[in-house]
Amino acid sequence: MKPNEASRTAMFMALFRALESNLPPNERLFQDPIAGFYLPPMLRIVAAIAKVSFGNRIVCGIIDRRWPGSRTSGVARTRLIDDVVRKSVASDIRQVVLLGAGFDSRAYRIPEIGKAAVFEVDHPATSELKMQLTRKALGDIPKHVRFVQIDFNQQSLDSVLRDAGYKLELRTLFVWEGVSNYLTSEAVDSTLSAFSRAAPGSQVVFTYIDKEVLENPQSFYGTERLVKLLKDVGERWTFGIHPQELKTYIKKKGLLLENDIGASQYRKQYFREKSEKMKGYEFYRVATATVERG
Repeated sequence: MKPNEASRTAMFMALFRALESNLPPNERLFQDPIAGFYLPPMLRIVAAIAKVSFGNRIVCGIIDRRWPGSRTSGVARTRLIDDVVRKSVASDIRQVVLLGAGFDSRAYRIPEIGKAAVFEVDHPATSELKMQLTRKALGDIPKHVRFVQIDFNQQSLDSVLRDAGYKLELRTLFVWEGVSNYLTSEAVDSTLSAFSRAAPGSQVVFTYIDKEVLENPQSFYGTERLVKLLKDVGERWTFGIHPQELKTYIKKKGLLLENDIGASQYRKQYFREKSEKMKGYEFYRVATATVERG
């Protein structure tokens, strides 16, 4: 990520959600009515073109050819994490921490989340811009949402959350989507350790990339253009984990792995038979875990 600039990948994810929201109710995986507010002028034009059915097909087709799997994986994992959030706040979770929140709008589009305190934690540049755009979309920031600014490679998550009113004794859901692959191993270790200090029974849902894509990118379909794009926008991938090592890795941090699935699996879960024609991003994974100390 370039200094003093909002994340480009966060903008692309907002575009993917806007495109998905344009689909008929019986076809879309979710509806995000404010995703378009987070887009820069050029992407806003793209989203406007896609509001008509043939325009949406054309735009999605171009994206899928240029960066295979990025859109379909992105929207499927959005729905997967949405479902985790809904299930968690329907239980006894009373705090939701969105780490690297980007232009995620879960705090505003999932009604159930309103009964929890939501902490949107992100890089200062993205956080400032998001606050401005959210106020433009909604008129004001809802009372249950608190913006927290952090440099994940320099600051302690514990300290910035505490300063924002986070309560250590309350069970919490941590949502860590699209972040770990841009960090140092030390920053990932520090963040996972911070999760383990949450109240027993707290939950974590996070994404990560298979380390194989860093070591042998050619082993996954369609990664060449993705790697070039990320390099061009200053958001190069730096961290990954081999899936077979994840359970042991996070257990050392005090977390019990509950589930771990890759893009092929979660696309099949939500796109069903359509997923058979979807390729790319198979290295991207979503895992859920529980804080096991007690």
